[in-house]
Amino acid sequence: MDDLFKNKYRVSSARMPGWDYGSHGLYYVTICTKNRINYFGDIVSNEDQNRLPLRQIHLSETQNIASLRATPIGEIASKNWLDIPNNFQFVELDDFVVMPNHLHGILFINKPNKTDWQVNKFGVQSQNLASAMRGYKASVKTFATTNDIEFAWQPRYHDHVIRNEREYINISEYIRRNPDEWLLNGDNEDDLYRK
Repeated sequence: MDDLFKNKYRVSSARMPGWDYGSHGLYYVTICTKNRINYFGDIVSNEDQNRLPLRQIHLSETQNIASLRATPIGEIASKNWLDIPNNFQFVELDDFVVMPNHLHGILFINKPNKTDWQVNKFGVQSQNLASAMRGYKASVKTFATTNDIEFAWQPRYHDHVIRNEREYINISEYIRRNPDEWLLNGDNEDDLYRK
């Protein structure tokens, strides 16, 4: 939904009102490429992968029947995701998957001793989910620019605060099944943010 701000329309925040995105907890994140272009590679069945020379295959964690055959920018998207904790020591990674035009991941912001609650606000932020996502997206875009690879992110990302074990189990299973679902059903845009 769009809101008026200083007599100009702007897209409303997708963040949960009143939440401190630097607080101790689990966060489910989806980040898309601009115009949902398949920059990161193709989903192939395990059977198709067996027909390729080994040097041509770079796979995300193998699912039941399908995995990502990554492009160079897809490989960097995966590598840089794994590198997030090296740049943001308060972040631990859980399940994630890089898909042809998006990625899903669960991040744990590990701040058990944090006592001050800072409600999410517009503007420059640090030591929270937004700063980690900004750093991650910038690192992938910088690699693409430096190596003259066509690539762009969608300006925002989608997040969901995971509030209980059932949500965690459902989201984790969804992430693991995502390549299989893509192969079986195609890129289902309506299902992209399913929790």
